[in-house]
Amino acid sequence: MEPLQIVVLALVQGLTEFLPISSSAHLILVPILTEWPDQGLAFDVAVHAGTLTAVVLYFRHELGRMLIEWFASFKGRLTPDARLAWAVLIGTIPVGLAGLMFKDFIETELRSPMIIAVETIVFGLLLWYADQTGKRSRDEYSLMLFDVLVIGLAQALALIPGTSRSGITITAALMLGLKREAAARFSFLLSIPVILLAGSFETMEYLSVARVQDAQPLLIGALISAVSAYACIHYFLKLLDRIGMMPFVAYRLVLGGVLLALFA
Repeated sequence: MEPLQIVVLALVQGLTEFLPISSSAHLILVPILTEWPDQGLAFDVAVHAGTLTAVVLYFRHELGRMLIEWFASFKGRLTPDARLAWAVLIGTIPVGLAGLMFKDFIETELRSPMIIAVETIVFGLLLWYADQTGKRSRDEYSLMLFDVLVIGLAQALALIPGTSRSGITITAALMLGLKREAAARFSFLLSIPVILLAGSFETMEYLSVARVQDAQPLLIGALISAVSAYACIHYFLKLLDRIGMMPFVAYRLVLGGVLLALFA
């Protein structure tokens, strides 16, 4: 891989994994605009490992408390952190089941650029609606079982390319009355088991066809992905209440329009 390809693809993964702008749409556009060869499964595994490292490091204190309190919950002590840990686990079940049941169908039937373009636009408008109409009065610790199931089911829709995992989970959380930052924080916590599951599947696929490969591009890609993802999470949460969702909605509409112009 060329150095520029490594940097661009790692940045695309690091930034679009957590911003509500659809990583799949960007990963469709990059090879079209650059005519680069496929980066290979090993590189995909590496940059996913980078984003996973970033989100775990960023929420390391919260995750530590959640893990301790989750184990304590088996003794009957259900604290707010334990409830949040259970919410992340339960919220991951729908996307895990949907991925197992519909993986082949999604990969063969739903990767059309036109589908990605439409999903990018439609779910961008839905994000705008949720941001404008949501009450924004609750935090992530107030989530009840119904709320978690709604957000979890919404996350399963992100298996359709163009939807955006972070975008649809933030949208659902805003509709349920969460504050912007709380919606984003819960979305990012939900990403941890999802990225871990997806990375595990990619790793198993890679090992089944493994061949000798230079490790340097993988390490560089993972590092760039991790640093950019960490910065993305930090500044997104810091600026979210000030800028709202409209810049991301506008970007999605433009991106969807570009895809329509290219593939219609």
